[in-house]
Amino acid sequence: MPSSGFGRRDFLKAASLLTATTAAFGWDTAVGRARSASTARGAAGHRFSLAYLTVFGVPPPEMTYIAARAGYDYVSFRPIFMGLPGEPNFELAKNPQLLRQTKTALASTGLHVLDIELARVLDGVDPKTYLPALEVGAELGAKHVISSIWTPDRVFAAECYAHLCELARPLGMTIDLEFVTFASVKTLQDALDVLRPAHQANCGVLVDMLHFSRSRVRPAELEAVPREWFHFVHLCDAPAAIPTTKEELTRVAREERLYPGEGGIDLQEILRRIPDVPYSIEAPHLARSRELGHAEHAFRCLQTAKGYLAAHPWA
Repeated sequence: MPSSGFGRRDFLKAASLLTATTAAFGWDTAVGRARSASTARGAAGHRFSLAYLTVFGVPPPEMTYIAARAGYDYVSFRPIFMGLPGEPNFELAKNPQLLRQTKTALASTGLHVLDIELARVLDGVDPKTYLPALEVGAELGAKHVISSIWTPDRVFAAECYAHLCELARPLGMTIDLEFVTFASVKTLQDALDVLRPAHQANCGVLVDMLHFSRSRVRPAELEAVPREWFHFVHLCDAPAAIPTTKEELTRVAREERLYPGEGGIDLQEILRRIPDVPYSIEAPHLARSRELGHAEHAFRCLQTAKGYLAAHPWA
């Protein structure tokens, strides 16, 4: 971080202005230096990505600058508009100006895009509608696409998932199926039941610490997953007590996750059964983001994750 009189908190707050001021104030050099100063990753050289939900509502260029200043290695964008309440539309395939700004941010910071989200399998969805977003993701260097399943029709879901894999394969991307506690595919076994018959070389399973715990998956179940199906994980924590309603499960997942090591999820028992893959920190906490600002919250997410992993060298 800069050693001048410009304080750390002010420095982090300035990240919110970088999208509009990069060219005018020459932040390329400043961001590059800040990133170089934070490359000592600790925790045995783990790699980290800033997941979109952690800084929900922040545009991709600004998100990139925040991630770089905090010391992340990657960013994880949401260029597929989901239409959630209060969600801005960051469809890069339909917004050339935003795409140019995103490319500038990535080039000036040296960050890479780890993954994009969210190719949901819904009743009646045509997987081809996701192709423009997949192509933009590949253009930005993303290697993975998150998918989840929200239809009870398992035959249709399996067909759509396989089709998504086929669309992504020429782009050099995997389709990583995330099991979500309040979706139709809610457990690890549910996900494997989709992946195995799909017979797709670019398939993958995404383990989110919150959903793993909330769906009561046993860590030992991870032993049955082919190692090559793990490409990255979603890292966060949460209270050990599991909400009893779908509404509360959804609210906590989107608004009140905890820093790694702060809650009651047995992260070490999960992580030690997963190969060395990037950790995408998905820890949205609405109250903290409002109090601290997105930049400070993202910074604390990364620092607590590094601290937790450094204390558990098995990971």
